[in-house]
Amino acid sequence: MKRKNPAALKILFAVSEAQPLIKTGGLADVAGSLPVALGHFGVDARLVMPAYPQAVERSLPLKEVSTIRLAGLPETVRILEGRLGGETPLYLVDAPSLFGRPGNPYSSSTGSDWKDNALRFASFCRAVVSIALDRAGLGWQPDLVHCNDWQTGLVPALLSSEWGRPATIFTIHNLAYQGVFDRKTFNALRLPPELWSPTGLEFHDNFSFIKGGLAFADRVTTVSPTYAGEILTSEFGYGLQGLLSHRADLLHGILNGIDYSVWDPASDPTIAQHFDAGTFNLKHINKLRLQKELGLPVGEEFLLFGHIGRLVEQKGVDLILAMLPGLIREQQTQLVLLGSGDPELETALRKETERHPDRVAVYIGYDEQLAHRIEAACDCFIMPSRFEPCGLNQLYSLRYGTVPIVHRTGGLADTVVDATPRNLLDSVATGFVFDKPDKDSLWRAMERAIQFHKRPGVWWENLAVNGMKQDFSWDASARHYMDIYRGAIDDPAPNPLT
Repeated sequence: MKRKNPAALKILFAVSEAQPLIKTGGLADVAGSLPVALGHFGVDARLVMPAYPQAVERSLPLKEVSTIRLAGLPETVRILEGRLGGETPLYLVDAPSLFGRPGNPYSSSTGSDWKDNALRFASFCRAVVSIALDRAGLGWQPDLVHCNDWQTGLVPALLSSEWGRPATIFTIHNLAYQGVFDRKTFNALRLPPELWSPTGLEFHDNFSFIKGGLAFADRVTTVSPTYAGEILTSEFGYGLQGLLSHRADLLHGILNGIDYSVWDPASDPTIAQHFDAGTFNLKHINKLRLQKELGLPVGEEFLLFGHIGRLVEQKGVDLILAMLPGLIREQQTQLVLLGSGDPELETALRKETERHPDRVAVYIGYDEQLAHRIEAACDCFIMPSRFEPCGLNQLYSLRYGTVPIVHRTGGLADTVVDATPRNLLDSVATGFVFDKPDKDSLWRAMERAIQFHKRPGVWWENLAVNGMKQDFSWDASARHYMDIYRGAIDDPAPNPLT
């Protein structure tokens, strides 16, 4: 671990979830990796998140380092300190009435959003502001607060009028989730009345958490260059494209990285057989083990497709269901799928497993170790997302020699190079890319993969190994973020309300 420099850049990373403490999606992977990567460059990066029971349990030992009072909250809030990954300082905001409950960070075990989410995350934002202004008694003030998604969107807005405030950046991981509530909730939260403004938090007579980040942060980032352009359009801007276009000179797309100490087939403790680009011939052993584990016919000759993700329309799971008849008609193909979400999609997938138990295996739920085994075992990974700000599974797939089949959107377009004849000749191809998010386009891409797999084995190996050699580690992304941090600190944006 790199020793901290007293003059090091000081960053407070504010987030609603972080791996391995608690996870619902890719945001947690980013939060669990980027602060650690920044620390490797000498940055004094510290992470703050709510003290969910699961997060507390997984970050023990903890010590209480402060107590604070927050507007609109009768209880005293404790700040607990621990470590993330053994090295990154971690602060947990302990407000049991808000965060000490079962379920995931945003919803109950039945899948319903918590009715007090506005209060929960407004209180969290106020705690972050208290730490950021060194009013929490920690004796430490960051140079910059890095906020992520709507749950932290009020932080830049609340800091904007504070003298001596740290700089702020706000990262959009998925603009579809905005944290929109009514005017009554705005009033109940006792937010500064001047924030109720078309240039502030007001959004079509409601108020928007995410708009606080988009309008007030000194810099705005999103998780891939292509997605940074897409959100300026009406198709992907969700009503915020005008604001984003107005601030386009402060908007940057930075690809997420992945943690190669966790996602590395050469050392992954969860998989049956280790391999790397030089021993790709060993990869098939993982396929044989997974087939046996999931009750599929065992054989190296099967072309095994995989998918991992939330079972929602955005991810194109309905397109996978629609193309299944074509896949079943093909000989020696199999599909494994891991995920949960829309009950109708879950039911439909279970029915396909019952109809074709020798071709389709579905695990409803989430199992991190099984996700690793699927990435290591499959020949191809299907990602037909209608939109995908960055995507991580295609990056995991590339690392594990599992050829991705992706829709050309967002981070998928930025990270997978289509296996066209020219790209194959130039040895830059890494997967199969299709242009329209519909079942026919997906099936044509899968047919291309099936036919390519029938060529001499060295062709497929070269394609897969080329993907394994790509570098999507966090180092490059961390360096880019450091440049953005310095720009925000040296040249802060004006307050939109003044």
